[in-house]
Amino acid sequence: MTTLLHIDSSPMGDASISRHLTHEFARQWSLAHADGDVLYRDLACTEIPVIDAAWSAANFTPAEMRTPAQNDLLAKSGVFTAELHRADDYVIGVPMHNWGPSASFKLWVDHIVRQGETVQASVSGPRGMLGGKRATFVIAAGGHYAAGAAMAPLNFIEPWLRTLFGYLGLEEMRFVVADGAVNVLNGTLGRSEFLAPHIERVRQAAMRNALAPAPRMTA
Repeated sequence: MTTLLHIDSSPMGDASISRHLTHEFARQWSLAHADGDVLYRDLACTEIPVIDAAWSAANFTPAEMRTPAQNDLLAKSGVFTAELHRADDYVIGVPMHNWGPSASFKLWVDHIVRQGETVQASVSGPRGMLGGKRATFVIAAGGHYAAGAAMAPLNFIEPWLRTLFGYLGLEEMRFVVADGAVNVLNGTLGRSEFLAPHIERVRQAAMRNALAPAPRMTA
């Protein structure tokens, strides 16, 4: 069975642009994968503890030497990494907040970058363990940050995500940038009118995933 991991991280609920688009991607993906499974994670509604010294100590303690208390500290992280391993495709909504990701998304990232869980040591250096997965990132932003826009150099999220998930082993990543959402907030553009071209883009991205063979694991 093919599995999609669908992640939202916007705190804006039904008003969220990124949520609307990730849900459309998941809907199209499900239509194209009749026997597929969608695993949903709403980071804004998930209690994610802040990384502290005790968590870090537990993380760097060999698994066979951890105390029950240390295992408890790492339990939520283990759930997150298991979801990443279980899924074949990811669709991840990332709103731009102050030129970076939402607080819940950053906390989730801190819990998933783990030696032995998503990164493995090798003679040639650290190797990501998520090879063979595919990710579509939906970035929503108030300003105009897409390629060619005057503010494009301030789109720090896309290169950060490429670096981060590349480190975890992903080679196939797609980005849908739904920028200029401020025009919806100030009434210059209707929500449906704004969403229309981006909905089409996420539909196309979902269909490309359905038509293309899954990437192979790399050694």
